[in-house]
Amino acid sequence: MATLVGFIFVLAILLIIFEMLRRRHLREKYAVIWIVIGAGMLVLVAFPQLLFWSSSVLGVKVPSNLLFAIALVLLVSVCLHLSFEQSQAEDEIRILAEEVGILRLRIEELDAGRAPGACTAQHSELPPKVLPQDPNP
Repeated sequence: MATLVGFIFVLAILLIIFEMLRRRHLREKYAVIWIVIGAGMLVLVAFPQLLFWSSSVLGVKVPSNLLFAIALVLLVSVCLHLSFEQSQAEDEIRILAEEVGILRLRIEELDAGRAPGACTAQHSELPPKVLPQDPNP
């Protein structure tokens, strides 16, 4: 009975993952991770003796402890992967925000009729550059 409940639970999780992927609520690169985890869970539900065998090979006395250790490693690796992705996204957002700021400044300069690149005290905390006067006017 427990095997049947576990099998139904894992199939429900896999169906949710595929549905989220189909509706584009989950990107493919993240779906692969969850599908692999779901497939591993399906194998352990279908062949519970595999967990007992692997726990005896690894020297773990209680098979459920091995299952918890595997789950902990998977959760930490998923969190690490998501932190990596978030760091990359923050860098890209910062670069894009800087580019948008530069483009807005250029648009304002063009609207005001100034030469692009000419700096004014309104947009800069530095004093405007003083160009040397041409001795032969």
